[in-house]
Amino acid sequence: MLDLDLSIPDALAEAQANQTFWRQESIRRGDTIASILNRLDISSQDSSDFLQAARGSRAMRQLKPGKTIHAQTTADGELLSMRYFFGNEELFLMEKTDDEFKMTEQSIELDSQVHMKSGVITSSLFAATDNAGIPNNIAMQLTEIFASEIDFYRDLRQGDRFTVVYETFSNNGGRAKTGQVLAVEFVNKGKSHQAIYFKSSNGADGYYTPEGDSLRKAFLLSPLAFTRVSSGFTNARFHPILKEWRAHRGIDYAAPTGTPVKATASGIVAFSGSQRGYGNLVVLKHNGKYETAYGHLSRFASGLSRGKRINQGDVIGYVGSTGMATGPHLHYELRVDGVQRDPTKVMLPTAPPIAKRDLNNFQKETQSLVARLNIMRSIQLAAIE
Repeated sequence: MLDLDLSIPDALAEAQANQTFWRQESIRRGDTIASILNRLDISSQDSSDFLQAARGSRAMRQLKPGKTIHAQTTADGELLSMRYFFGNEELFLMEKTDDEFKMTEQSIELDSQVHMKSGVITSSLFAATDNAGIPNNIAMQLTEIFASEIDFYRDLRQGDRFTVVYETFSNNGGRAKTGQVLAVEFVNKGKSHQAIYFKSSNGADGYYTPEGDSLRKAFLLSPLAFTRVSSGFTNARFHPILKEWRAHRGIDYAAPTGTPVKATASGIVAFSGSQRGYGNLVVLKHNGKYETAYGHLSRFASGLSRGKRINQGDVIGYVGSTGMATGPHLHYELRVDGVQRDPTKVMLPTAPPIAKRDLNNFQKETQSLVARLNIMRSIQLAAIE
C-alpha cells in the first residue's frame, strides 16, 4: 500500500506565504500614498487601515517626486513596515504590531560620503550619467550649474566628457538622500568648463570657476531643461503656416506639450494672456533694458499674473501649440530696448566674483576639489586611450 504524505506541499505553501520581502517604489509626480500602496500590491484591508492611521502624518503629505519609499510586505500583500526619508533629514518609520500600524517621524543623523564619477557622451547626457551610475538628481544639477555656459540642446557632442564630485548621505548604511555637486568639469567641444561649490561667510552659496568667477549669470541660455531647437534666430525663414519668407526673431524649442518652461532671468510679469500669432504668451520685464517672451504655451503656471515677481528658474508655463504653431514647441525671444535680439550672440551681465574676504578659504577648498577632478580626468583619459 502506497502511503502519500500530503503535508509537504501544504507546508511549502505555508512557508512561501510567510516569506517577507523588502520592496521600494520611487515617488512619481502626482502620486498619492494610495497610488503607491497600489503599486506595492498592498491588500485592500491594509491599504485602508494604513490610510486611516496616516491621516495626520507630515511625511505622507510630503511625497517628493524622485524620492523612494521602502516597504516590507508578505507574499499576500500584508504591509509589515515602511521607511521614508523626507523633509530635512527626517525619517518616517511605520511598523505593524498586533495588526496595528505604529508610526513615528523623527530627525536622524546622516553620514556623508563623497563620490567621484566620470562619463563620456555617446548619445545623450542622461544615458551617459546612467552608465556612470550617477543619480538623476546629480545629473540635473550638472545641467543647472552650466546653464549659462553650455546649451545642452545645441552644444552637446559625441565624445564630450565630464567628471563630477558629489556627496550622498546615508543612515545605518542605507542611502537616505543625494546631496549636491561639490565640483564638476565638463569638456564640451574640446573646451573645459570647471565649477566649484562654495559657501561664503555671509551664508550665500553658488558655483564658481577655480579663479573665483561666478558661473551664475543674469540669463540662462535656455528656458527648457532638455529639448531640441527646431528654428533658430534668422532674418529669412519660410513660415510653415503663412507660406512666405519672413524674419524669425526668436528661437523655437520643440518639446512635448506640458513640458515646464522656466524664466531665464528674474523679473516681473509684464504680460500674461493671448496675443495674436504668439497664442498664450508670457512677457517678463527684467532689470534695465531687457525683456523675455515665451509663446505658444498650452497653459500658464498657477498664480501667474501681471506684476508678479518671478525668480530665475521659476516655472512660468508649459509648452503647447496655441497661436500660429504647427506643433507643440516654445517660441522664446530676448528683447533689448524693445528689439528682438539673438540670445546666443548678446553679451549678458554676470554675478560678482568671490569677495576678497572669502578668497583664502575659497582657494583652500578649491585646491582639494580641483585635485579630485584632475585625478578623475587622468583616470578617464587613460581608460579612453
